Amino acid sequence: MHLLIGTRKGAFILEADKNRRKWATRGPVFLGNIVHHLVQDPRRPNVLLMAAKTGHLGPTVFRSTNFGRTWKEASRPPAFPKAPEGQKGLVVQHVFWLTPGHAGEPKVWYAGTSPQGLFRTEDSGDTWESVAGFHGNPMRSAWTGGDQEGPPDGATLHSILIDPRDPKHMYFGMSAGGFFETSDQGASWKPLNKGCAADFIPTPDPEYGHDPHCVRLHPLNPDRLYMQNHCGIYRMDRSEAQWVRIGKKMPKKIGDIGFPIEIHPRDTETAWVFPMDGTTVWPRTSPGGKPAVYVTRNGGKSWRRQQKGLPAEQGWFTVKRQAMTTDACEPVGVYFGTTGGEVWASRDEGESWRCIVRSLPHIYSVETAQLK
Repeated sequence: MHLLIGTRKGAFILEADKNRRKWATRGPVFLGNIVHHLVQDPRRPNVLLMAAKTGHLGPTVFRSTNFGRTWKEASRPPAFPKAPEGQKGLVVQHVFWLTPGHAGEPKVWYAGTSPQGLFRTEDSGDTWESVAGFHGNPMRSAWTGGDQEGPPDGATLHSILIDPRDPKHMYFGMSAGGFFETSDQGASWKPLNKGCAADFIPTPDPEYGHDPHCVRLHPLNPDRLYMQNHCGIYRMDRSEAQWVRIGKKMPKKIGDIGFPIEIHPRDTETAWVFPMDGTTVWPRTSPGGKPAVYVTRNGGKSWRRQQKGLPAEQGWFTVKRQAMTTDACEPVGVYFGTTGGEVWASRDEGESWRCIVRSLPHIYSVETAQLK
């Protein structure tokens, strides 16, 4: 059992014993460079892909075929198509999100970038092509907000989700922009934001322009989706085509604002969130400096606080959208990395927590990996 950690100053790999009690740290890899996402290929467990921004190479993707011991840069990283003469083109600022393709497409991956871009590789991450159905869509500028000011770390395309039943059926989220769906593998897209609040937009119930922070699709029931949004926590059953705000059941003094949301791999009714202070100034810290995870076991009808082992006070950190994950063990392990460089682990589905590593750089992403 491993954890793959992406940070502001490099990547780290944590390895657990069979009981998930003791953890060893390997790394750093690419020390000093930003690693936004580090992901295992579930189809070939020795393969890892890394979304990085390096001082001399800029935004790029690296691939390892020996579980992180050596790395090779993509020969053609994600890059926007060249703009027609006389027009201003887009430039990738960083590669933000990586998603392995469908099980039936063993060499396919997808990448999301800042500014909002969607890219696909068919050779395991060596060469990347723009998904023309999104970049060439006449609505792209409107969907992404054009030249409007984006979030503090840059507008991003993230939460690239692939229906395990059909590789042509996909979703992605944009912060900002909203949540979108395709049924033809990206040739065309449509907004899927009905029911989501967008308090920062003057138009009531806008079709797009929302700010999803993280979206998860349940692998056993791909029609069940969970979303942590800039404006609350939501659930969707795809046949209804409408988001339901389940965060209203969170304690009022905590609220339902945060970045990550994570799901139980075997139970469609269970999900975890890590709330942050979303009051007037948006300090992006744990509410009151008292960090806690909240879990629902009934699809959001109720939530329960899980703080045993976490700091009782003076815990002024938060958790980024990619920095919370679960494993497939029994009971399920839940993990998160903080902006303060700590990794916290629970072997009992969040009932108790233990810090398994401290003093890493600011953590951007945490993913599980299992070598068979």
